[in-house]
Amino acid sequence: MAVALKHVLTDAEFTKLRDDMVKHGIRARGVRDPLVLEAMAAVPRQDFLPQELREFAYDDTPLPIAAGQTISQPYIVAFMIEAALLKGGEQVLEIGTGSGYAAAVLSQIARDVYTVERIGQLAEKAAATLEEYGYSNVHVRHGDGTRGWQAHAPYDAIIVAAGGPAIPESLTAQLKIGGRLVIPVGDGERAQELVRITRVSDTEFRREELADVRFVPLIGDEGWQPDNVRPGPAQRRPMPRREEAPEKAIAQAAEPFGAIDATELSPLLARIGEADLVLIGEATHGTSEFYRMRASITRALIERRGFNFVAIEGDWPDAARIDHYVRHRDAKPSEWTAFARFPTWMWRNHEVRDFVDWLHKLNSARRAENRVAFHGLDLYSMHDSIRFILQYLDEVDPETAAVARERYGCLTPWQKDPASYGHAALTGTFQTCEAQVVAALKDLMAKRNAYADKDGERFLDASQNAQLVVNAERYYRTMYYGSRASWNLRDQHMFDTLKTLLKHHRPGAKGVVWAHNSHVGNAGATEMAGRGEFNIGALCRKQFGRNCYLIGFGTDRGTVAAASDWGGALEIKTVRPSQKQSYERLMHESETPRFMFGLRDRTAPHVRALFRPRLERAIGVIYRPDSELSSHYFEAVLPDQFDEYIWFDETQAVSPLKAHEIEGYPDTYPFGL
Repeated sequence: MAVALKHVLTDAEFTKLRDDMVKHGIRARGVRDPLVLEAMAAVPRQDFLPQELREFAYDDTPLPIAAGQTISQPYIVAFMIEAALLKGGEQVLEIGTGSGYAAAVLSQIARDVYTVERIGQLAEKAAATLEEYGYSNVHVRHGDGTRGWQAHAPYDAIIVAAGGPAIPESLTAQLKIGGRLVIPVGDGERAQELVRITRVSDTEFRREELADVRFVPLIGDEGWQPDNVRPGPAQRRPMPRREEAPEKAIAQAAEPFGAIDATELSPLLARIGEADLVLIGEATHGTSEFYRMRASITRALIERRGFNFVAIEGDWPDAARIDHYVRHRDAKPSEWTAFARFPTWMWRNHEVRDFVDWLHKLNSARRAENRVAFHGLDLYSMHDSIRFILQYLDEVDPETAAVARERYGCLTPWQKDPASYGHAALTGTFQTCEAQVVAALKDLMAKRNAYADKDGERFLDASQNAQLVVNAERYYRTMYYGSRASWNLRDQHMFDTLKTLLKHHRPGAKGVVWAHNSHVGNAGATEMAGRGEFNIGALCRKQFGRNCYLIGFGTDRGTVAAASDWGGALEIKTVRPSQKQSYERLMHESETPRFMFGLRDRTAPHVRALFRPRLERAIGVIYRPDSELSSHYFEAVLPDQFDEYIWFDETQAVSPLKAHEIEGYPDTYPFGL
């Protein structure tokens, strides 16, 4: 029998794969430094891999090498080198040589690269590979990386490819004045923060938190001890024993349902009780069943419990366009099309349109003051918000409008790509606009009484947009590296907006929040808390207690609307069956295709069975199935995270709207043409 020969990739094929990796796996994910992109494109990653793994060289994933170690994924290599703020020609120290790949990339930018590897076998192999392929400005040493390499100090930059419990003093001491140390720090594998330490003087250092990461332990005298490496929380806490059979307890407690529109919601409403806030999540941003069930619950809350506003994880001005439509407001509608920026499918879909049309019809039979409102909580719409503020002020106070226009002019160069503003401000190539936008907000709020007396609803829009711009300016300065600071700023803004809405719609205000599970579930019950992150759910729990009710969703498999990269095209992707050690797998093994149950009764068998921490899946607007375990799972304790859980074993993607599908609607229809 003939045996098929395995195709061996040619140099040209490797080059094509490498170029695609740089374009789609690195640049598309936010790394923009041309020196870094050129270096990543110049170094053949396959040269640093065992022969049997070379075909996977340009997959964006870590790969195994000798001594039980891994070669870092290409994106994280580029990410960390960009964070070091190299300009070219520097002297750089790398801790954790591994295969030598990252050192080779650094060598394309730096004058000299000194790299220290703890494992002798790896140090010897990396040195031979680097010499073989001509990286003559890379110098390899076998030793304790936590001690650095004093003989060649001081360094312009130090990059550490392993996570330590604290920052080694030997490394900070070997920085030049103005030098940068980039290092993961944290007490476990699943709770590390990538930080940048800049040496300001002989005794002063500035610390910046950049991103949540996962690295192997930094072992050495000033790191973890070899026999005392602390595992991440997921490994540290015991998993449930099989004899507990939690899937059976789930099946017994489950309240099955069939068609969403025919689901009996009285038991759920009874559990919600007198709560004035109901936060309804979603395990993905692109699943039809989650959207339709959320809408069904919301309709019941409006009709049977008197809820009077819906607040979504969407931008304020876009939601205001919807609000104008559903509340039949007399004011002139905004001119832009709602939810026209990436990810358009998140709110521009049939499922949301059906609810919006229902709300429009419901409100048509109500007096203006009793109509249910539709608001946005998010802060991405910086420039749409500026445009609304200026239009509003042009009408009510032209003199203040002129001053505001001058203040907001600082942000004008970044209208099409506000993330670039964050990059420019962070790297020092452009001044920040913080003072100007704060001053514009103060100007507006100083005249709140006069403006609100003329039109309270429009002043709410203007003041909320002004606050949004202030927070968005800060957000874009912190979000570039995706640190906990940007997450917390965004969720604090959404929570503050929610409180503003409760105050505005009182007396008797009752609101429904639509957002991702990761925003509405209590962050204190997840590994987010270990990273210092909070969310809307945690803030609501703290302030409102049992007067808020948190509902989460989950699924095992199906399809989802998502992109591969931020700003990328919509794709209908296949959702992989859930991981074995996850809550989703337990729900699937209950063999109940659709169900819901409450989680507040701590004595219930199914609640007790779910109290041990497990993995939980979260898919946002980006879904990367190939790296799903590392990029889409986090650890949680479900009964502490949610008050209610709703399960769909198999789900389908949302149906995005196309322009021609809404032809014939009036010009005021919020989704535009």
